[in-house]
Amino acid sequence: MLTEGELKNELADRLLKKFFADAGSFEDNLTDAKLGEDLIKKLTRELIGNVSAEFNKAEDTESDAILQEESAISGAHHKTEILIEALPYIQQFYGKTIVVKYGGNAMINDTLKEKFTQDIALMKCTGINVVIVHGGGPEITGFLKKLGKESKFVSGLRVTDEETVEIAEMVLDGKINSEIVNLLNRRGVRSVGLSGKDANLIRAEKKLATVYEQGARTKVDIGYVGKTKQVDIRIVEDLINGGYIPVIAPIGVGENGESYNINADYVAADIAGALKAEKLLLLTDTEGVYKNFEDKTTFISTLTAQEAKEYIKSGIIAGGMIPKVEACLRALQSGAGKAHIIDGRLPHSIILELFTASGIGTQVE
Repeated sequence: MLTEGELKNELADRLLKKFFADAGSFEDNLTDAKLGEDLIKKLTRELIGNVSAEFNKAEDTESDAILQEESAISGAHHKTEILIEALPYIQQFYGKTIVVKYGGNAMINDTLKEKFTQDIALMKCTGINVVIVHGGGPEITGFLKKLGKESKFVSGLRVTDEETVEIAEMVLDGKINSEIVNLLNRRGVRSVGLSGKDANLIRAEKKLATVYEQGARTKVDIGYVGKTKQVDIRIVEDLINGGYIPVIAPIGVGENGESYNINADYVAADIAGALKAEKLLLLTDTEGVYKNFEDKTTFISTLTAQEAKEYIKSGIIAGGMIPKVEACLRALQSGAGKAHIIDGRLPHSIILELFTASGIGTQVE
């Protein structure tokens, strides 16, 4: 018997397969269309009808093992209820901007890549203005190894000399960014790749690493690792207004034109704040925030900004979760509505977080 989460995931998968089917697809009709409220309702009714018809047809085939499994849970009407549940969220987010930080396993697993592009395409077709900021640390490390260059880290930050930042820029902007844009364009979603250097989108300055030794805290220069100094979002707004999805590599430009590699979570937060985005979604390789990671019953679905600060100070939020929660706080402080940490390893995690009442991750507000 499928769990509720598995049921929702199966439904999301079937819904999107229907939506992007070769025959009778809405995709061609919606690619260049302006999506209004009436069309949203029509789309939702059509999706409900398609899914219901599929389930009803399958009910007549006793040999259909998938139907037997689903019928044991609830029947077709429960699926339509979930689709109806999504409608108010589709209407709520119509015309709003949502920034998605794309990283982790969702970037390196081919199946998850496909699910991600389907989610982004559905968001775009339902009238959401999507902006993507991507990471690429593992790919940079892998490329450096191929070139025989060993990566060194200080306080979790890569030591980045001039040669390393050139390689990082090549991997992030030349390889990963173009791959994401290509995947989205093949899906019929018009996308444009950007580096933070384009049109001075991200003005950067050197970020010093904090090192704790023998009880003392010191700052260490680790090369061309940067932090955002200023964001000029005019090019992003121009692309959004033109109907495109901006896909941004986290490279900033210094005063003298030098490149800086910046943490993608922070870049996404800065972009979300500058755009006054409705939401920031951070895709990670964990379910979200726990009070005690070893105890899965301590999962935190909603976290206030004040609680987040206290949990960081007390050590409840620690390690690699700190920069993600700090990115959420940064986005909220600079003008974003809400921020979410969600598990990018779960197929259709974006859709499940946005279009269901319960969501799946940790919301910071």
